[in-house]
Amino acid sequence: MAFAIDPHLGVLGYGVIMLLQELAQLNVARLTVEERWALMRAAEKASEYVVIRRDAINSPKDARALAFARLQGLEREVFLVILLNTQNQVLYCEPMFLGTIDSCAVHPREVATKAMEVNAAAVIFAHNHPSGHPEPSAADIAITKRLVEALKLLDVRVLDHLIVGEGRRDNIVSLAERGLI
Repeated sequence: MAFAIDPHLGVLGYGVIMLLQELAQLNVARLTVEERWALMRAAEKASEYVVIRRDAINSPKDARALAFARLQGLEREVFLVILLNTQNQVLYCEPMFLGTIDSCAVHPREVATKAMEVNAAAVIFAHNHPSGHPEPSAADIAITKRLVEALKLLDVRVLDHLIVGEGRRDNIVSLAERGLI
């Protein structure tokens, strides 16, 4: 089995779905029916958000779909950072900060360091609200402004900050659309 490991995005080539299916086949004799079923459900879920480096975010709809796939249904706040090159191709797409059920500490210095490491030209932020309500809090707006100011010094454009609610793909608020970026 040949596949490439990318330090920013995980498994490439076969992708996460193929790797999980391969693992399920290799260990099938030792897995119960319930474990095989759970593994296949996990593989299906993983396939929803496999991002191969250099896939482009061509529209707000693309960004929303990626944010929804990565963040919907999580039980605690997760802050996703999507770093892009000058043609909006994905350089890095990973949760950078993990929080509690109602907050997540975000550190602009760490975002700036990663942006410089991958030579990013732009960034899209996304995080979830486990409560299901995607309305931005005062803290959400404040950290977005801090991130915009910090990254502006490095010539990295903040394109959007998406807040993902629960359930539907249209239950996402864009701070850019609200004029907050």
